[in-house]
Amino acid sequence: MSAIVHVVAAVISNARGEVLISLRHAHAHLGGLWEFPGGKVEVDEDAYAALCRELHEELGVDVIAARPLIRIPHRYPDKAVLLDVWRVTEFSGEAHGREGQSMQWVAPERLTDFEFPAANHPIVTAARLPERYLITPEPGVDFLERLGCVFNAGIRLVQLRAKTLDDRAYIELAHSACAHARAHNAQVLLNAPPELVAEVGAAGVHLSTQRLMCSSQRPLPAHLWVAASCHNADELQQAVRIGCDFVVLGPVQPTASHPDAPHLGWSGLRTLCEVTRVPVYALGGLRSNDLDAAWRAGAQGIAAIRGLWPEAVC
Repeated sequence: MSAIVHVVAAVISNARGEVLISLRHAHAHLGGLWEFPGGKVEVDEDAYAALCRELHEELGVDVIAARPLIRIPHRYPDKAVLLDVWRVTEFSGEAHGREGQSMQWVAPERLTDFEFPAANHPIVTAARLPERYLITPEPGVDFLERLGCVFNAGIRLVQLRAKTLDDRAYIELAHSACAHARAHNAQVLLNAPPELVAEVGAAGVHLSTQRLMCSSQRPLPAHLWVAASCHNADELQQAVRIGCDFVVLGPVQPTASHPDAPHLGWSGLRTLCEVTRVPVYALGGLRSNDLDAAWRAGAQGIAAIRGLWPEAVC
């Protein structure tokens, strides 16, 4: 078996929020496909140092600030790679193709219009996802007003979870929540049967662990999100097997509702993130100030109820 090729790649955004992609030369491995800038990590080279070197050599830019985004193990017929992906949050210089490659700045939602190598598909997903994923508490009388405050606070991805509502009430609330989201350029996923997604105009579905483990295939087409709740490696494997776009994983820390329940801790989260190839939101007793720890553990960001809902000050 050949050695794993360690590669760094960058999701670089400009002031308009567009992401930089480049076209692989026709003679290169997987030539003619689009990719995220980067290259091989040299022997005894630190991944961050490799990222800085590759982006300077390839694009003529100097990295000022970057953070881990996702690590993707992938096996092609002729080689195995580990894609070590970073989100570059600040750089100097004007990006240009120093190696004669074609480049484009692309809105994140348009990345799915381009053809990438198979190993890059989770990067496309991670580049499109925000760092915070709000799970709603059970709805009260001011629920929609508070949801508007959530969107005003910058949260752009919400799971509508309302276990106390009957089907009719849930559908009515979902219609209103999705309309609110569209007005704020945000997205709502339903924690409900997938067939309701089209009925209410939601952005996708969030599968409970029970629904996930009973599923034999992806329940929605590719243009809609499919997420799932996971707690262990077997559930993560099932999420990948049926084609989920991302998962929430936890609990990472003790929670107010289950303070004595077993939890992963940051090291357990890191271990599970390293064996999956889809973006992971850390869940369980977390707040926005835990984002750095989540990123260091390999997560996309955090998912939370109590840790995010109170942040929306009306």
